[in-house]
Amino acid sequence: MLLAIPFPSIDPILVSFGPFVVRWYALAYIAGLVIGWRLLRRRAAASQEDINEEHIDDLLVWTTLGVIIGGRVGYILFYNFSYYAAHPSEILAVWRGGMAFHGGLLGVAVAGWIFCRRRGLKPMVVGDLMACAAPVGLFFGRIANFINGELFGRVTDVPWAVVFPRGGPEPRHASQIYEAILEGAVLFIILNLMWRSENIRNRPGVLTGVFIAGYAVARGIVEMFRQPDAHLGFLALGGTMGQWLSLPMFLIGAGFIVWGWRRG
Repeated sequence: MLLAIPFPSIDPILVSFGPFVVRWYALAYIAGLVIGWRLLRRRAAASQEDINEEHIDDLLVWTTLGVIIGGRVGYILFYNFSYYAAHPSEILAVWRGGMAFHGGLLGVAVAGWIFCRRRGLKPMVVGDLMACAAPVGLFFGRIANFINGELFGRVTDVPWAVVFPRGGPEPRHASQIYEAILEGAVLFIILNLMWRSENIRNRPGVLTGVFIAGYAVARGIVEMFRQPDAHLGFLALGGTMGQWLSLPMFLIGAGFIVWGWRRG
């Protein structure tokens, strides 16, 4: 029997009032959006661009819609299309889980671009601001995944392995925590340290590219420890869906970095 850390007994539902329930997963989204919004307001107040705190307040609404709609559509298209094609009534049941970061990113990108067009703002400037705040939401989202006991890692014998209730009796990597650290904390520190450089701030698109490429690298690394989705398994060349979706993300992020640096 391998040594393992028992899974903490945390109810995914924080409180309930009859049919109304408050889940940790929902609170993670709220915390990420609210903290990111406050950070963006501070960044906008200190920015020399034509963006102010009122713009950020409006952007919060657009971003929220982009995250929810894009994340749900992305999950359906990339991860479980056959199921939802057979059960279309389940498409709107977001409270049962089923959100994809790659879809959420596309949703935020589209919503942000439309917002900038309507407000006469520079998309890359707004994109750089959002990039510095996005890892906050990723951090809380992955912590919520851990509380839910979902998206766990592969079987391992490392001392910090965890036995997840949904993962059988074998100890597994706590891949959600790995993602919270890499995609959330580490990426947040890197981006906000880079933000302090006026040379980088004057090159719109660089921070956006660093976020996109940085997430792709972090996700690609963690996917080596994360258990693939049961209905998908391993794909071509032994990769996972997360790794294959991250490959074009890395190329796009690198393109933004080069484009932004040259324009600056």
